Amino acid sequence: MQVFPILRMSHSSIKLLEGAIFISDAHYSFKHPELLAFLKALRTQKIQTPQLILMGDVFDLLFGGISATVVRNQEAVDLINTLSDNIEILYLEGNHDFNLASIFPGVTAFSIKQQPIECVYKSKKIALAHGDFNAPLGYRTYTALIRNPFILKTLGFVNRIGKDFILKGLDAKLERKDDCHEMFTFEKYVGKHLEGVPLTSYSMFIEGHHHQDKSWSLEGCQYVNLPAFACGLKYMRFENSSLTHETFEVEKDA
Repeated sequence: MQVFPILRMSHSSIKLLEGAIFISDAHYSFKHPELLAFLKALRTQKIQTPQLILMGDVFDLLFGGISATVVRNQEAVDLINTLSDNIEILYLEGNHDFNLASIFPGVTAFSIKQQPIECVYKSKKIALAHGDFNAPLGYRTYTALIRNPFILKTLGFVNRIGKDFILKGLDAKLERKDDCHEMFTFEKYVGKHLEGVPLTSYSMFIEGHHHQDKSWSLEGCQYVNLPAFACGLKYMRFENSSLTHETFEVEKDA
């Protein structure tokens, strides 16, 4: 029997704003470069929003403490930092991007330990998470170890002296990964995944991670699994207490 941790929602003072954009699982990399054009469209206000909510795995490999991962993503990192001067940005760390506070000083970042977080829209409470917060013990142990500053520093050193062999190995593995597969037992999975979450307290529970782009009512709460931006360039906008799909079109000269 799987044992889940006691969940603590946090940051209920966060207000979810009308017109907020949710983008999840862009997996920005040589394989999925489109995020850069999306961020540029926000900078030029071709796409407008008062609040940008990055729901994790926005980058394929971005780890605070391993400078090589910042350097390879520098242009996108700089754009997010520029946008944070004028747009409120929340970043829920994922399993591909974490320890981000030092990388994005103007962004409010939430670690896996802080998720799900609680937001307020008018009188309604809405929970947000990347989607891997309530995993089995083995995965939780792994995520704790990989985020340890000493371990990251050691891995960064080994990677440097090995001429980026760790990152090259991860690149090769991620290139073979199918980012857009369908989980045919997803509803059953979510029922187990959210055991212990007080769903009746929330009007919506929004998460990414699973790349399924599905939604249904669960214990009176509207569960939403966001689309993966890496799969069809879809994102969602929050308006009038609901989420609507939008699709980004990359211009040829973007």
